Amino acid sequence: MKPYAPACDRNGPPILDILRQTFCNVQHVLEIGSGTGQHAVFFAPQLPHLIWQPSDRVENLPGIQAWMEENPSPNLAPPIALDVDGPWPETQFDGLFSANTLHIMGMESVIRFWQGLGQVCSAGATVCIYGPFNVGGQYTSESNAAFDIWLKDRDPLSAIRDLETIESLAQENGFFLAANHAMPANNQMLVFHKQEAE
Repeated sequence: MKPYAPACDRNGPPILDILRQTFCNVQHVLEIGSGTGQHAVFFAPQLPHLIWQPSDRVENLPGIQAWMEENPSPNLAPPIALDVDGPWPETQFDGLFSANTLHIMGMESVIRFWQGLGQVCSAGATVCIYGPFNVGGQYTSESNAAFDIWLKDRDPLSAIRDLETIESLAQENGFFLAANHAMPANNQMLVFHKQEAE
């Protein structure tokens, strides 16, 4: 049976609305943490001008492949193994997408996530990161506060991250925050650009 995440059905359309704008001139997108593969098979055919590269830990690749086999798209590349704590691809990407990953990782992995982006993103690349974030050290909703408790009970290293911390890590690795879109269910879409080479 294919893995299934109901949240992907709910958040796919509003995320796509943002990606149509932010990825309009992007050619090659790396998705980090493709999870079930539902986002990949939904977004790729809607964005036919680019190549969508799914990735995740090796144990999740069969599920992603199962979704792709049932929903083929000519611009959807075979999924690749990528653990942010391990080796990163040699390929350069001018777009990157990741949904609901930074609160699952431990903080050390979040740091390596941004270091890896600095390696694989070309100058001027667009990075879109979706998920819940705290602002000024405060939860943005009661549901996010409850979700954070659930995360920490599940894994003490997990936590909703502060927007300011994420922006600081991005800057350290050559990215600047270009936009912050409010999304359904108290989530946000953070859009970063990699600084052009001087």
